[in-house]
Amino acid sequence: MPRQGIAMGLEFIEGNEAIVRGAIRAGCGFFAGYPITPASTILEYMLHLLPAEGGVAMQAEDEIASMGLCIGASMAGRKAMTATSGPGISLYSENIGLAIMGETPLVIVNVQRQGPATGSATKGAEGDIQFTRWVTSGGLPMIALSPATVGEAYELTFRAFNLSEQFRVPVIVLSNKEISLTQESVDLDAIELPPLVERRRPADGEKYQPHHFETPEQVPVLSDFGGEHVTQYTTSTHDKAGYLTADPGLIQEMIDHYTAKIEAATDDIALFRHDPQEDAETLVVSYGVTSRSAAMAVREARDRGKRVSSLTLQTLYPVPERAIKSAIDGVARIVVPEMNMGQYRLEIERLAPDGAEVIGVNKMNTTLISPDEIIAEGGLL
Repeated sequence: MPRQGIAMGLEFIEGNEAIVRGAIRAGCGFFAGYPITPASTILEYMLHLLPAEGGVAMQAEDEIASMGLCIGASMAGRKAMTATSGPGISLYSENIGLAIMGETPLVIVNVQRQGPATGSATKGAEGDIQFTRWVTSGGLPMIALSPATVGEAYELTFRAFNLSEQFRVPVIVLSNKEISLTQESVDLDAIELPPLVERRRPADGEKYQPHHFETPEQVPVLSDFGGEHVTQYTTSTHDKAGYLTADPGLIQEMIDHYTAKIEAATDDIALFRHDPQEDAETLVVSYGVTSRSAAMAVREARDRGKRVSSLTLQTLYPVPERAIKSAIDGVARIVVPEMNMGQYRLEIERLAPDGAEVIGVNKMNTTLISPDEIIAEGGLL
């Protein structure tokens, strides 16, 4: 296994290894996970690579423990990540809520597979999209990123760590079996990454409250457990000092804060690629591995003389509404191909202007959606 500080040049690697190396490049210092197809090789790569970089990687007894260990490690000062799939993300749900309530930086990789339940454990799908947004009780905003290639898996994992530290939130990377277990030629050193974001800690001697903010969108500084400050941490409703409260006004103030710090930054969090065509009648909106078929479908449709634009989303949540509305402007038809039964199409329908037709191209039989299917079912013939 290569050390991460060594420039490797062009390599032939799978998406799960790229995720691990993106995490280490971002400064990940702790990983806990439990084996589950198709995420298991993330655990294996972490066990091999992370200790050599001064970090700790461990196999927990189950998914619930994996999340708990990562929350503890993060609050003690380590950048932390876990990875799972299918039923595992369901088991993560309660502790994801705890991470939201405790404002805990954390990266969660969900390598999606065909569901529901055990489903087809070795087959791909993208059926966890809406579940990602509403993964825990309370309905508070989430950040979720969706790579389409091995290179993007590396880049978006790095960015996920930046976002988790910047906003003190859990961030989900929505990979899937096709990306994570497919090998591609990629030069990770050639991928342009943003500056590394480190968590903001209180200055020496500074008076500290774990959830202090002056305005709702302000992100509190974070003092490591075991350091200078005594810190309260609870899953129950609490005030800025972390003490339990039943005061409706204080509870609403905290809820408004958890919401505002993400929603106010929606445009900054938004990652997307817009490929417009002048006077386009149709827009194809895609994400994840299906966006690769969508790109081919758009090229073929244009070769046939069709006026088609495309919008590829890398940020799914918070919904990049400004980018979507801008791309939709002026088109009569919006095609949304998904390896599920139409989950993100609901967001597009919500934002589409009156009179615009929204067409879903949906398949959930464990096989990829082909460019020909997008052309035929999307009315691009």
